[in-house]
Amino acid sequence: MVALETSPRAAMNARILGSGSETMVLAHGFGGDQSVWNKLLPCLTQHYQVVVFDWTFSGAVQDPNLFDPTKYTSYDAFADDLIALMDELHLKPSVFVGHSMSAMIGCVASIKRSQLFTRLVLVSGSPRYINIDDYEGGFDEAGIDGIISSIESNYETWTSIFPTLVVDNSDPASVEHMGRSLKRMRREFAAPLAKMVFRSDERDMLDKVTMPCTIIQTTNDIVVPCSVGHYMQKKIKGKSTVEMVNTTGHFPHLTAHLELLAVLGRVLGFEI
Repeated sequence: MVALETSPRAAMNARILGSGSETMVLAHGFGGDQSVWNKLLPCLTQHYQVVVFDWTFSGAVQDPNLFDPTKYTSYDAFADDLIALMDELHLKPSVFVGHSMSAMIGCVASIKRSQLFTRLVLVSGSPRYINIDDYEGGFDEAGIDGIISSIESNYETWTSIFPTLVVDNSDPASVEHMGRSLKRMRREFAAPLAKMVFRSDERDMLDKVTMPCTIIQTTNDIVVPCSVGHYMQKKIKGKSTVEMVNTTGHFPHLTAHLELLAVLGRVLGFEI
């Protein structure tokens, strides 16, 4: 977890934008940084006080000593960092928007400290990526092994290929954006973190989530099949809905931001 001698706000490059009466916290996923939210911020900051930050594994964080892969072996450690950051910023109960792995981090944090949140917005999240029995996670064991092997053996090549698979190719600027973010991430962080994320199984955690949840998925995501969102909706105890963004890829906030904002506005009650 974040080193005690460094405050969470400083370690995680946290910024508070906008001046709304309600607070929204945006949390990026694997290989990204807070810049993935840039297209949404002009709208969101008109309605919310918005908190953006970088997880300490991100290439946007300059001090590599802030992330120790041996300590971040589950979503628990990330949830503790999120809670510490929200406590330091003295945030009122907030809407949490988490992309991909951060969707699960938000779920864990809400179980630990439910009073910090009013709603979870889970964008392209998954409790398990590997198929098992009647559960479709999107990958078989060999597929996940191949991803991790590619990260370990030739990270530079993988960072060039992976964005073309998970980001809508009709938006080359966003593909390039994600590629740059991945290349900035340290290889020694990427491999163990990928193992933790892609081999995780948080299905049993979902029925402890009592927050209202909005589950957002794209109609064609190579990483997370549509069935995962409906599985999460059934398992989560809080009132939840599944909202679809009609686009390709794992990053609707990069490639379909207006459609994503429309969903958020409809669910949260603001105009875009």
